[in-house]
Amino acid sequence: MNEPRCPSDPSGDILQEWIEEMAVYVKSVDPKHLVEIGLEGFYGPSTPNRVQFNPNTYAQQVGTDFIRNHLVLGVDFASVHIYADSWISQEISDAHLPFIISWMEAHIEDAQKYLNMPVLFSEFGVSTKDPGYNSTFRDTLFKTVYRTLLNSTKKGGSGGGSLLWQLFPDGTDYMDDGYALVLSRSPSTSNIISLHSTRVAIFNSLCTWNCHWGCKKQHPLEAFLSTDDA
Repeated sequence: MNEPRCPSDPSGDILQEWIEEMAVYVKSVDPKHLVEIGLEGFYGPSTPNRVQFNPNTYAQQVGTDFIRNHLVLGVDFASVHIYADSWISQEISDAHLPFIISWMEAHIEDAQKYLNMPVLFSEFGVSTKDPGYNSTFRDTLFKTVYRTLLNSTKKGGSGGGSLLWQLFPDGTDYMDDGYALVLSRSPSTSNIISLHSTRVAIFNSLCTWNCHWGCKKQHPLEAFLSTDDA
């Protein structure tokens, strides 16, 4: 599924029952592959103390419930999306950035504390069709997402990864919904993505998940691994 919702049942019970049924079924058919739900990450009625992190009041009415949904047997990792320009305001604003940080940190904390599983920020981006859009803001948004994720990765936290929405090859502009990123036309953004990928690869090569970076291992590339400039 991708971004499942059931606004006809804000309690979340209908979608919850479907997830419980389908997760077990999929595992029975194919136990070798990871299963996820494809949620946007909205908090629901089961966690009233977490709805403060939702982008708006409507998010609590769409029938999804981040923690409850991911506690289902058969679900292997959590998924979250990040679309501040869609959820808060299409008008580009630096006010989107604090929301993104708190949104990510809340889900990383919950994935570790309550779910005991990694969380993948499986879609994030900003539309070029937004009023006031500029590539500098997109670069800042990407840096914010990557920095927040790596702050978890370095500590062995539940931040499992991120997927931007979306890469397009040259010549496919007719399919652009506003979120397309063509690397050949966006060198600064391309460099940010490349740097993040390199840093993640280094982290993965230095330590295992079980270590949780508790060894405080030093490395000649420590300065490069710093996310202050990313």
